Amino acid sequence: VQLQASGGGLVQSGGSLTLSCLASGTTDEINVMRWYRHPPGKERDLIADLIATIGNGDFISYAGSVKGRFTIARPNAKNTLYLHMNSLQPEDTAVYYCNAIRHGVNYWGQGTLVTVSS
Repeated sequence: VQLQASGGGLVQSGGSLTLSCLASGTTDEINVMRWYRHPPGKERDLIADLIATIGNGDFISYAGSVKGRFTIARPNAKNTLYLHMNSLQPEDTAVYYCNAIRHGVNYWGQGTLVTVSS
């Protein structure tokens, strides 16, 4: 599995941005996809989590710092994961990484930088 994240950039405080993560290779049975972020000088944190099930939809959860502002989505369980980010604040500045888990193995994208100016 290869993951290619994109969509980062510079945005003003209060603005919006959508990140994409394209999965390629052997992508069947990827049942967990996540977004992490690594702010400067801090540790990398899990911010959004999407667990696909068979017949019961997706289970989604968010870190408290982004809940209500960010939305994780994987339309039609296809190979692209999105992170829609609204009401961005300077503290959201970070390198954002997508992650996929397939058969217990973690795969990572290369990261995309989001900078929010005040």
